[in-house]
Amino acid sequence: MSAADDIIGIDLGTTQSLVGVVESGFPILLADGRGSRLTRSAVYYGTGGAGPVVGEEAWRRRVTEGGRTVVSVKRLMGRRAGEAVGAGEEGEQGMLGGVRVAEGTDGSMGVVVEGQWRSPVEVSAEILRHLKGVAEAALERSVHRAVITVPAYFNDAQRQATREAGRLAGLTVERILNEPTAAALAFGLDKLGGRSKVAVYDFGGGTFDVSILELHEGVFQVLATHGDTRLGGDDLDDLLARWLAEQMDGGAGGGWAGMSALERARVLEAAGEAKVGLSGAEEVEVRLPFWRGAQSFTRLVRRGEFEGLIRPLVERTRGLCRRAMVDAGVVAAELSAAVLVGGSTRIPLVRQVAGEIFERAPDTSQHPDETVALGAVIQAGILGGALRQVVLLDVTPLSLGIETFGGLMNVILPRNTTIPARAGEMFTNAVTDQVGMRVRVLQGEREMARDNWTLGEFEVDFAKGPKGSARVGVQFEIDADGILTVLARDTRTGRDQVVQIRHAAVDVSEARVEEMIAQSVDHALEDMVERQVAEAEVKSRELLEAVRGALPEVGSALSEGERARIAEAVEEVEQAMAAGELGRLKGANGRLDAATERLATLLVERAMDEALARRLEG
Repeated sequence: MSAADDIIGIDLGTTQSLVGVVESGFPILLADGRGSRLTRSAVYYGTGGAGPVVGEEAWRRRVTEGGRTVVSVKRLMGRRAGEAVGAGEEGEQGMLGGVRVAEGTDGSMGVVVEGQWRSPVEVSAEILRHLKGVAEAALERSVHRAVITVPAYFNDAQRQATREAGRLAGLTVERILNEPTAAALAFGLDKLGGRSKVAVYDFGGGTFDVSILELHEGVFQVLATHGDTRLGGDDLDDLLARWLAEQMDGGAGGGWAGMSALERARVLEAAGEAKVGLSGAEEVEVRLPFWRGAQSFTRLVRRGEFEGLIRPLVERTRGLCRRAMVDAGVVAAELSAAVLVGGSTRIPLVRQVAGEIFERAPDTSQHPDETVALGAVIQAGILGGALRQVVLLDVTPLSLGIETFGGLMNVILPRNTTIPARAGEMFTNAVTDQVGMRVRVLQGEREMARDNWTLGEFEVDFAKGPKGSARVGVQFEIDADGILTVLARDTRTGRDQVVQIRHAAVDVSEARVEEMIAQSVDHALEDMVERQVAEAEVKSRELLEAVRGALPEVGSALSEGERARIAEAVEEVEQAMAAGELGRLKGANGRLDAATERLATLLVERAMDEALARRLEG
């Protein structure tokens, strides 16, 4: 495919966004320089005319510099004065995170950042520009065309605002695609026989919508859609945060209303972490050390308490779904499928309510955060001619991947991928002076490598160096004959290691497939918790190594108080690792991150000074 033919697919989400493209006939989502496919929909506007920062770094700054960080701006797209914005709204015009919502001269709603009014189109364009850059870096060529998704209930003004944001970002928007249609494409619902009707229940970070679609001969028709732009994961975080605020000092501390913007940001962050933890555990501990001076706050939150708080919000989806089915002229029994999309559908109560509404176990087979983006990529591929009708010879009965640091299963080719197929990822050395990596090829549906089947393994050697200096590309390719070829390439030397695994990737007995799938279902919750703990421990080790290496470099530039806070945060991470408690470990990592922000700033400043000195000497 030439660069001129590239059409990227973009899910411009309220809390997270993604970008992808069709390569070699297969839709893939693209990772940024951090190796993450998810980009936080957050924009930080710096001082002194510094260019905006988009993504994870901006998201982290919302705690300390909330007045300069715009989040959830999708809530404002195409909105006029007097329309509420959702989570965190306060006062006459409301707040969006830490910034004030205000009316512009044209009557549209926007945000005020350090006294300057900015439109949601302008802010969204920064996110799209960043995603365009992610795609261009990954593809090593320019892209100028895109398909962008929007909620099905977005009106014309909201759709035009999205299109305009794309134009400002340097993109020709070939199509504005409804999110439920994108989700249906990703789930492969276009392959259902006859006239099939499906429900798409999309509970994301900032919005909820439900759509009833009819599919016939590959054509999607939205029969009915309903939604709420003020109902999403952000609102659940906000509700839990306000409840936690009332628990502090029995409410004597003034509760939510008596908190500063920084205090609210800290509580919101803790609430978000607790919400995620409660999807896999019956209880999590919320800890806010040095909450006010020497005072700390600790509270055990049980899943039942959380569900009691959020149930009224989740129940709001019931009425919207019933209204959509009435408008579409269908009853639950007539649906061929009900699919769940959006990160909030990980919450057990949400899945329970969705199952009750549609009178069936909902389809959760796709990644909830990535489904809409994948559908956008498929639509982009169809428009650009990169996807054509092919004969489906076979599918992979179980997922294929490799073992990664921490003993995790990293899936390269998901279960039910049609073959021939090809996919790959880039990996790096996890520790300093590592001279090679063992590529262990796995098959199965469990989160931990040890619980899956080993198909083969081999060593890839590379020159030793600092952590993250080596880059090894691993590619899986299954041909039409079911032969799996695994290639690992040291990008520095270009040296390849190639292993062929004949038929083992496809020729698996039905009994063994059913056994593996049954085990993955039986152990789903404990596997998810164990994976999250392992990932948090990997991050803990990275943080501890970085801090121990950085402290000697800054000398006396840090005050005794700053060093003491870092030491306490380090000790807390070590204790949390020893305890192996997910909520506590993630909280400890976050607090160490926050405690070392000044340390990181000093290191960056020193590196810039050294670079300038070398330039002057040269």
